[in-house]
Amino acid sequence: MTIFWLIAFFVFAVGEAVTVGLVSVWFAVGALAAMFATALGAGLWLQVTVFLGISALALALFKPLSSKILKPRVFATNADRVIGSAALVTETIDNTQAQGQVKVKTDGQVWTARSAQNVVIPAGTDVRVLRIEGVKVMVETL
Repeated sequence: MTIFWLIAFFVFAVGEAVTVGLVSVWFAVGALAAMFATALGAGLWLQVTVFLGISALALALFKPLSSKILKPRVFATNADRVIGSAALVTETIDNTQAQGQVKVKTDGQVWTARSAQNVVIPAGTDVRVLRIEGVKVMVETL
């Protein structure tokens, strides 16, 4: 049975290396513990119990910690901060002519703009920035 648990350990370890998603590392730890139980002369039922118990324990103890550490953090960039901001149309926005500019009121940045409703918005109109698509902001009238 030592060979079985060693093979199981390598299968789970290789599976984890391929996925890199903390999917099977818990079972690799359990298989390693079961292999040690086998070396100490444990019976099959105890080996399986050790495997399942240690796997569950490793999952319960380390999964929340690893999820917290490996969770990608999202930081707002300067561009993201204009979303939802009020802006003033400085050049008439016309999607069919591919023209238009706005000046964001909070920070004074000038952006190429397009109408989210696909309507012409004349210069001097107050608008709100809905989203960013590439290097353009999509706006709607207030």
